[in-house]
Amino acid sequence: MRASGGHSFQPRTSMSTAIHAFEKSTTDQGWIAWSTILLGLILILYSHVLKALALNWWNDPDYSHGFFVVLFSGYILWRQRECWKASEVKPSNFGLLVMLGAVLLLLVGSLGAELFTTRLSLLVLLAGMILFLAGWKVLRAISFPLGFLIFMIPIPEIIYNQITFPLQLLASRLAASWLELLQVPVLRDGNILVMSNYSMEVVEACSGIRSLITLFSLAVAYGYLAEPRRWVRYALLALIVPIAIVTNAIRIVGAGILARHLGPAIAEGFLHEFSGWVIFLSALGLIFLCHGGLRHIRTGKYETVHA
Repeated sequence: MRASGGHSFQPRTSMSTAIHAFEKSTTDQGWIAWSTILLGLILILYSHVLKALALNWWNDPDYSHGFFVVLFSGYILWRQRECWKASEVKPSNFGLLVMLGAVLLLLVGSLGAELFTTRLSLLVLLAGMILFLAGWKVLRAISFPLGFLIFMIPIPEIIYNQITFPLQLLASRLAASWLELLQVPVLRDGNILVMSNYSMEVVEACSGIRSLITLFSLAVAYGYLAEPRRWVRYALLALIVPIAIVTNAIRIVGAGILARHLGPAIAEGFLHEFSGWVIFLSALGLIFLCHGGLRHIRTGKYETVHA
């Protein structure tokens, strides 16, 4: 009786196992099928957008950090794989509405020749795909690497121009004041510095906008990896603006001093480009120094949680 009783449950167990395996196989096949369809949709709709974006990174020094942004997002996604794999998978049909909204943004941006809108729609489409295939909890788990991709998109030209010119004037004003302190006679006319033997125009590249855009993305990445406290991350981001302005003003002062004492030719060409790298690395060093100072500040809440 025991033997027959034992055998009587085996078919049921085998049957339930087979049903579970079949359901899992069907679910996996459906997920793969939908993923393939949606990835094909991206390639069809966004091939020209992705190509233009990559060319923008390659040709425009202001946005060459776009390659880093994509690689860093991929690294964070891989690093957090255990977290988002452990999240509950609960597909949401709301993702279809998000994807339709992304396609609408793409159409509007294409008709209006607005590159920012078309490129932003790609991130909206990715969010909709994740929501449709995996649900809100998975989307929340990968929100940082997905959101970080915003730094790969060049800001709209109208906003770029609104930011750049005030930065040019501010950098020119600081440089003129510091040159006078160093006994270098200079006359400032807007963003043009006139010295006895050289006139120097503070162009967009010397305004700090280039380092400002790149430093923002690097500061976000660095803060995410190196600092658990959010207020420190926000403080680092707030310090990026004065750091970029001051370091570029120092670069202008250096060029003015070289032009004054060694001739205008020495302030241009290779030395001008090389000084840009030196100043950028100096700005990174200042970010690390500021973080070193901020990390020694302890709030009561932080000490309680991490005691």
